[in-house]
Amino acid sequence: MQRCPRITGGKKKETAYQDLEPDIEEIVEEKSQIDPRFKTQRCYVKVSAGYVRKELVLHKPYELSDFCLETVNNVLNRLGYTLKKVLKTKPLKKIPETDAIFENVHKQHQLAKSSPRTLRVSADVKAKVKVGNLGRKGYSRTKNAPKTDDHDHHWTDVLAPFGLHEVNTDNTFLVFGNSKETPDFIADCFEWWWDQRQFMAGQYDLLMIDLDNGKSVAGNTKRFVQRMVAFSKKIGIPIQLVYYPPYHSKYNMVERFWAALENYWSPLVLDTVKNTVDIARKAVWKGMNPIVHFLDKTYQKGLTVDSGDFKELQKFITRNPDLPKWDVLINFNASG
Repeated sequence: MQRCPRITGGKKKETAYQDLEPDIEEIVEEKSQIDPRFKTQRCYVKVSAGYVRKELVLHKPYELSDFCLETVNNVLNRLGYTLKKVLKTKPLKKIPETDAIFENVHKQHQLAKSSPRTLRVSADVKAKVKVGNLGRKGYSRTKNAPKTDDHDHHWTDVLAPFGLHEVNTDNTFLVFGNSKETPDFIADCFEWWWDQRQFMAGQYDLLMIDLDNGKSVAGNTKRFVQRMVAFSKKIGIPIQLVYYPPYHSKYNMVERFWAALENYWSPLVLDTVKNTVDIARKAVWKGMNPIVHFLDKTYQKGLTVDSGDFKELQKFITRNPDLPKWDVLINFNASG
């Protein structure tokens, strides 16, 4: 039987083999998606081992004779990617601009990767979390299983979680709010995160934010855009809002943190707000614990922005002419 070839041929080839896993991960990362129901942390990709092998030869220092498809497939499985068909991860709908939006997302990510002075983050809100003596359908490896209420009809609090992942550093931040998921709540979360980080002045020239197209953060939501203009003024650098197409938010990187968090706390009872926050702090993703904060503030829904005030903000906003709702650059200093 013919054996699968291995990378050989001196120090250069040895180094290339050591980089095989990160090189493969780089190729499939943009095409991977998480289970939207967070039942598993496994990522799903539409590309094959043959495609990955071809990309490695075209864009990385490898040759076809260095390794076979079996090697690539084994590495993909070891990294947690699979081609298994899962019906529940199929997007419900597709709009005419979907492919163009994905192309723009990939283009902007490549630009961010090539620029060390661009700070890219992935942000999103998760479904609200009910706090009380409720079961989360997990399995507990204990001698006596925790006991919860028979029916999940009564809870003491409802928390709105906001997550932010720094792609540059792999740091993850989680904010629990006890109010509504309004543009003001999300903007306050961004400002809290920035205050926590205390980036050095002049360290970055651009903040790129990956978002879904939810109503609270949409590029045409006046209140959110107004708050982002104020945020750009506060941090002193432009902000680029890069949106995934509708029904495809599972491609947003922070979604994988939600999967890790759900996997971690599913066997536990989130009976109090304090306990929920403490449990979230112990979750691990990418080898790190998230920095968790509880934001105790009431937010009002339906706040509007005066048309005249919003018109005045337009001088700080530049929209992609082909995708005006999906690629928005905000620069408070743009008017000079």
